[in-house]
Amino acid sequence: MVSREKEKKFENHLINEKSPYLLQHAHNPVDWHPWTEDTFSKAKNENKPVFLSIGYSTCHWCHVMAHESFEDPEIGELLNRVFVPVKVDREERPDIDSTYMNVCQMMTGSGGWPLTIIMTPDKKPFFSGTYFPKESRYGNLGLKDIILKVEDLWKNKPQEALISADKIVNLLEKISVVENKEDLNNDLLDNAYTALKESFDNVHGGFGMIQKFPTPHNLYFLMRYWKRNSSDTSWKMVKKTLDRMQQGGIYDQVGFGFHRYAVDPEWLVPHFEKMLYDQALISMAYLESFQISGEEKYAKTAKEIFEYVLRDLKSPEGGFYSAEDADSEGVEGKFYMWSKEEIDVILGDSSELICDIFQVQKEGNFKEESTGKKTGKNILFLKKSLEEISKEKQISLKKLESIIEESRSKLFQVREKRIHPHKDDKILTDWNGLMIAALSRGAQVFKEERYLKAAEKAVDFIFKNLYSNKRLLHRYREGEGAINGYLDDYAFLIWGLLELYQASFKVKYLSKAFELNQSLLDQFLDKSEGGFYFTPADGETVLLRKKESYDSAIPSGNSVQVLNLLKMSLLSEDARLKETAHKCLNYFSSKIKRSPLGHTHFLNALDFEWGPYWKLVIACPPGKKNSKKVSQLLSTYFLPNLVMVLKEDGLEEKWPFEVQDSFSAKKSIENQCTAYLCSDKDCKNPTTHMDKLLSFIDLKKVS
Repeated sequence: MVSREKEKKFENHLINEKSPYLLQHAHNPVDWHPWTEDTFSKAKNENKPVFLSIGYSTCHWCHVMAHESFEDPEIGELLNRVFVPVKVDREERPDIDSTYMNVCQMMTGSGGWPLTIIMTPDKKPFFSGTYFPKESRYGNLGLKDIILKVEDLWKNKPQEALISADKIVNLLEKISVVENKEDLNNDLLDNAYTALKESFDNVHGGFGMIQKFPTPHNLYFLMRYWKRNSSDTSWKMVKKTLDRMQQGGIYDQVGFGFHRYAVDPEWLVPHFEKMLYDQALISMAYLESFQISGEEKYAKTAKEIFEYVLRDLKSPEGGFYSAEDADSEGVEGKFYMWSKEEIDVILGDSSELICDIFQVQKEGNFKEESTGKKTGKNILFLKKSLEEISKEKQISLKKLESIIEESRSKLFQVREKRIHPHKDDKILTDWNGLMIAALSRGAQVFKEERYLKAAEKAVDFIFKNLYSNKRLLHRYREGEGAINGYLDDYAFLIWGLLELYQASFKVKYLSKAFELNQSLLDQFLDKSEGGFYFTPADGETVLLRKKESYDSAIPSGNSVQVLNLLKMSLLSEDARLKETAHKCLNYFSSKIKRSPLGHTHFLNALDFEWGPYWKLVIACPPGKKNSKKVSQLLSTYFLPNLVMVLKEDGLEEKWPFEVQDSFSAKKSIENQCTAYLCSDKDCKNPTTHMDKLLSFIDLKKVS
């Protein structure tokens, strides 16, 4: 490994970039260039292939490859001689990342980061992979040998590379063509449920039997399926998954928040990076499970996630940072792990009980990745629920919780003095949209003003720093907003604004949602075929202009926007929005039908569309807004297909949509706030009695 002092002798073309990831590589001996047209012109003029490396600042294996290869002068000299090297932050340029990740998966059958692509100066790829060690080993090529082989190919048989690149691009275009459209019916929800049940880990929760990812939108789907079909099994899958996740090492038992994923089926050993989008999406799963069950442990976990985000990821200006690294001091997970001796010193008499509860061993429970040997370090996790431990130890649950909290607080105070992992402090519009949605939902469910204020402040930040001429920007850092917004920026922020309106009833947030929606339709909608492109009409096209549908770690912009449109159509009574949603669903129908588990958030939109769905208009006399009592009462229940509107008599002109006569006619009765409830099938009689309102709605909880 090259020392930091030696590394600083080098300086490349990334030195003036804003991305924390690019800046991590600004002093590599590799002469990295940012992705610009000037860079590709240079490659053409020098007749060199392009070496593209894509990653992100909190990626463990990106750090490993950087230390092994990109900080090495020998590799730097080779890369600079043979290629024009280009670095891309996948979080800044998800369009580039998505295109070349598809290439890698198509060519190799797998993908991941760091993503390594070798391509022509015309951006056409002819080699792909992920992490490579410096030297070849165990029959696998190392980066040094790859560079030399490509040098030989480009020098002596360039046509082979060019022909291969053309074939790959042609195949990429071919697979991007959507198949014939198919009818979507209720069988689709049943088929998705069956597929999830078949892949469910009955012992540890979650889906699959090797690595475990949270994938919260799968859980959203199962909770909606439970409500639609009274399926005890679907709820049990959600419950076991959320219980085991919270007990596992994937959850930071000391400082809260979820790590990215677990490398084992038991959720015990994580890859330690923490992502903002995970906190947002996972917290909403715990919120919904609390609404369904009333179990306080789910509320507690959601609140702890919010505590972590507001403490560690909130910028002073109000936006939310992107992530925290897996590594500190060059070691993955070092910040989060403990020796038994440390815990003994910190906790004293409580140490024996805490070490027993959290599986702490003298030899450590964390194993070195390459050798499998125990390291003397421990990840804290629970093997049993607190209720089970309480019975086993013959300690009351209340006392046990008190001991754990007191011990956790002591450990946290000591841990805060350690060298913290790197924080990626760029602020992304799309991920902030998700966090705004989660905090707004939390404000509703917990009646917590602090969450509402944080969501509102984040919205203010975005519209001040990342919005200009009715267009969003994607990234903010160090006073600069940059990069034209993608579909996800618009769709996720609209989601957040709709949730924020439901939590606050401030019409300005609804107005912003409808304004953004129009901008989205203008820039991203395929008006002839349906569906939404990932990049705006005037944006850069990398090989081809794509429409993303796959719900992976984050739901796709298309699935989120379909649900946005359905809700906005119901709120505004504008049938055109619903027609646009239908056209999008129709466009992706064959993909959804062929791979329902890759499109579970689309299924959540279909669950809304197929009903029953509800619109509640609360009409109040001017200045009399006790309607919040109604929304807070309803927020106790799991009502995913309900939208609410508060209107004050005589103020219809404030609405951001054309007001229909049916909406104008809804007025308060006898100077009291009056509830008007309509479903997709009928409307109930208006009432000023909230207990009567509750009798109209399906309020079931698990028994």
